[in-house]
Amino acid sequence: MNEFEKNIQCNRNDAVDSAVGFIVSFGFFATMFIIATLVKFFGA
Repeated sequence: MNEFEKNIQCNRNDAVDSAVGFIVSFGFFATMFIIATLVKFFGA
């Protein structure tokens, strides 16, 4: 067991952090897609 396993900084679940990261990145790219679709729709 190394030094970092003995001295844990944060006890939060990693699955929650990865889910939040996935939702944030998905929301960003979905917003970019919606904006691009609106620009294409109104530009036509």
